[in-house]
Amino acid sequence: MTEKKKILLVDDSEVDLLSTKSMLSKEYEVITAKSGKEALNQLINKLVPDLLLLDILMPEMDGWETFNKIKGISLLRDVPIAFVTSVTGATEETRAFKMGVDDYIKKPYTQSELLERVKTLLEKNRNKFYLN
Repeated sequence: MTEKKKILLVDDSEVDLLSTKSMLSKEYEVITAKSGKEALNQLINKLVPDLLLLDILMPEMDGWETFNKIKGISLLRDVPIAFVTSVTGATEETRAFKMGVDDYIKKPYTQSELLERVKTLLEKNRNKFYLN
């Protein structure tokens, strides 16, 4: 049996964390963090997920700052990151893609949409390793 891919899910909303985790946990190992700081602590302590799903609107350290800090960790440079957010403006989405985010998933989403997007991100990342 193959090991489940690890997804680090970062969101300050307990409801969104539980909902998204339940949508993904049949297919993936889902690790959660309730803040950007908590996520960074897990990552610094050698957690290397296959994918990071990151909320933008969080207290203390928002998703933008968390994204930049994660991209500064060389071990995590190739880990795909998707923003999962209720921020739906075109300006924010453009900013996210200019920063280098791999996907921008708008809340609310269906389970099938989330699973398909996660699968695509993981496939794209797997293919990147074969091409290098």
